[in-house]
Amino acid sequence: MRHKRAGLHLSRTAAHRKALFSNMVAALLTYERIRTTTVKAKEIRRLAERAITWARRLGPILTKKAEKRTDEEKARVVHAMRMALRAVRDRDAVLKLFEEIAPRFLARHGGYTRIMKVGQRPGDAAPMSILELIPDENAAKETKPAPKGDKAGKGEKGEKDAKAAKDPSEGKAKAKEGGEPKPKSKSVASPKTKKSGGAQGPAKSAATMKRSNRGRGGGE
Repeated sequence: MRHKRAGLHLSRTAAHRKALFSNMVAALLTYERIRTTTVKAKEIRRLAERAITWARRLGPILTKKAEKRTDEEKARVVHAMRMALRAVRDRDAVLKLFEEIAPRFLARHGGYTRIMKVGQRPGDAAPMSILELIPDENAAKETKPAPKGDKAGKGEKGEKDAKAAKDPSEGKAKAKEGGEPKPKSKSVASPKTKKSGGAQGPAKSAATMKRSNRGRGGGE
C-alpha cells in the first residue's frame, strides 16, 4: 500500500522528475504563468505554494530593507531562502519570490495559485491547463479608473448643462453670440454677365476649340 508516498511518477526517474519540477516552478515564479498538462500543473502547484509559504512566514521582515534588518532577522531570511531553494534551483527566481511575490501574499493564508483548463493538446489529446499566480488585489484597486464626468453628473460638460438649465437666459445669449448658420445664397448672374456672356462665354469657346483641334488631329 502507498502510505506516505505522495506525488506521481510521471514515467520518469527520480532525478529527471525533480529537475522537471524545479525548472517548472522556477518558470512559474519568473513569468507568473505557465501552460502545461493538467497532471503536471497539479504537482507543480503543490511545490510552488510550499515555497511561497516559506517566504510568506517571514511576515513584516520582507517589507524591511536588508540594511535595517537585525542579525536574527537576517538569519531567518537566509534559512527561508535555503528551504525554498530545495524546490527551486534558480537563485534569480528565489530572489523574485522574496522581494516581489511573497510581500503580495502577506494577507493571504494559502491559495496563491490557480489552474484554468484550456482544452486538449493536439496529437495525444492530453488535457492542458494554465497555472498562474493570483494577481495582486491591492494593485487592481489602485489602477481602477475613476468615474467620468458625464456619468457622475460632474465635469465641465455636466456643469455647463446644469447652469443652462437653471438660467435659460444664458443659453439664449450664447445662441445669439454664436449665431445660427445662414442658408447659402444662390448665386444669381448679374444682367451684365448675361449680356456679355460673362465667365460662361470663354469656357464654352475653349471647349469648342479643344474639340475642333482633336478633330483635326484625328483627320490628319
